[in-house]
Amino acid sequence: MSVITFLYIYAFVFGACIASFINVVIYRLPLGIPISKGRSRCDSCGTQLKWYDLIPVISYVIYRGKCHYCGAKIGIRGWLLEIVGGLLGCLCFYHYGLSLMTIASFILAEILIAVTFIDVDTMEIPNQLVVATGIMAILFAFIDPTVSLVSRVIGFFIVSAPMLGLCYIKEGAFGGGDIKLIAMLGFLLGTVNVLVGTFIAIISAGIYAIILLATKNTKLQAHMAFGPFLSAGCFIALLYGSQLLHTYLALYGL
Repeated sequence: MSVITFLYIYAFVFGACIASFINVVIYRLPLGIPISKGRSRCDSCGTQLKWYDLIPVISYVIYRGKCHYCGAKIGIRGWLLEIVGGLLGCLCFYHYGLSLMTIASFILAEILIAVTFIDVDTMEIPNQLVVATGIMAILFAFIDPTVSLVSRVIGFFIVSAPMLGLCYIKEGAFGGGDIKLIAMLGFLLGTVNVLVGTFIAIISAGIYAIILLATKNTKLQAHMAFGPFLSAGCFIALLYGSQLLHTYLALYGL
């Protein structure tokens, strides 16, 4: 086995393990349950799960998506989340190699996954995750010299301020969590990339809303969680913002 293959396997396993923990965060944080309180239990029978019941990806397959003790079905979302976490670990390693940026970008990705699922489940973004994103933004300011401090400060306001202004014009246009999140991400990404990320978020959210309306799965005045689109758009912008911007401008000969 080559060293590079081993590193990718390690990145996947590490990513899946962290994603398994994030799954606990997604479940406990909205309920106000301390993250460190006790080990996981089966929601159906209440049995405390052993370490071999919690092996990321593998345990779900071995037990065929059922509780090892009572046979109750376990939702597939946690298993898919573990796979996504592993793939994100590989993606970050592929993009940044052996560097602090690999670890930092992966941690950010996991925070944004928690934001995504909690926002979908509750239509709220917990302040704890906004603070965690802010801490990552400060860390990026030290380890990513490609973005100037001026760009980061402008990035903090360039999207969040207009979103806040729209809330005064139309009540409920955006949630407070969305505004705080994009402010933190704006400082992390800088002016250009936060605009790219927001553009991706708006386009993808618009397409999703059109699909929901076309399939009659929502009403015109219904609220939709915007955090998942901001999270995905800004993470894509972190990795590929410059390339996407250059490609877009090239379409217009710029």
